[in-house]
Amino acid sequence: MALVLVECISQYRMRYVVEAPDTHPEYALDTVVCEEAKEFSQHWLGETIVSHRKVSAQDIMKMLDEDNGYCKEWSDDHKIKTFITLESDLKK
Repeated sequence: MALVLVECISQYRMRYVVEAPDTHPEYALDTVVCEEAKEFSQHWLGETIVSHRKVSAQDIMKMLDEDNGYCKEWSDDHKIKTFITLESDLKK
C-alpha cells in the first residue's frame, strides 16, 4: 500500500448584501473585499482536486507537524489514527 497526498481547494459560494450609493453600487465590492460585510449566506460547492502524489511516511509526519503544530508532541501512532485515512477506515 502507498500513502498518497491529495491536495484540494474547497470552494464556497458566498453572498453578501451591502448598502451602497445608487450612483456607485460598485462600492459594495470594496466592503466585501475589505472583509467588512456581514455574511448573508454560503453554499459549499465541493472539493476540486489540484494534485496528488505518492509520499513517504517520513514526509507525511514532517508535513503533519508543520501543518498541525499543536500535535507535534503526539505519538506517530496517534497522528496516523487522527489524520491519515487507512484502507481499514473505509467502508466496504
